[in-house]
Amino acid sequence: MSGWPAGLRFRPIQQWPGALTRSRRRSPFEAGLSATQDLLTRELRALNAKTVVIQLAIGETDLRNDGLPRASARPEHPGVILSLESPYGPLSYPCDTFTDWQSNLRGIALALEALRKVDRYGVTKNGEQYRGWRQIESGGSTSVAEAAAFIGEHADAIEEAITGMRMGRKDFTETLYRRAAKKLHPDVGGDPELFRKLQQAKAILDGAS
Repeated sequence: MSGWPAGLRFRPIQQWPGALTRSRRRSPFEAGLSATQDLLTRELRALNAKTVVIQLAIGETDLRNDGLPRASARPEHPGVILSLESPYGPLSYPCDTFTDWQSNLRGIALALEALRKVDRYGVTKNGEQYRGWRQIESGGSTSVAEAAAFIGEHADAIEEAITGMRMGRKDFTETLYRRAAKKLHPDVGGDPELFRKLQQAKAILDGAS
């Protein structure tokens, strides 16, 4: 019996958002795939997620009749995109930080857990942390929490970013901004649009300090 959340589907990646990570690192996680499946099931349930899709860098022929990837499937790269419908609108979480797709999926599941914990800090309203994960819009009414979440996402440190904001620790955001900038700067192959949004997010936090 599959340990995947009920209703979850796998699909090939159609287009990776931005540039792929050039220098991936080995996973720091010790948990296996079954533990990731349990964590993902719990977090998707807590988020009341619908229409959940995991995209991998595989072809249609690498999917079984039941929609799960074949054991023999060999992705072109380890990137994973988790997409879902939520009470806060459609959300999409890409990750290719680590050298295997299972670890990247665990990173996404842990990020979902961290985002849910943000509610405990009392700094967001109406799921701002989820919208912040997705985008920073020019000229929009982006909140401080959204800006912190955006920086934290691209620094692989969502919870630290929100905690630093709550505590007024500007050094937190400076450190995480520099970490994210090293990934997103166009000079190192990063996505120019994401880098522009990163600068906007930092300006929002600087203005709030």
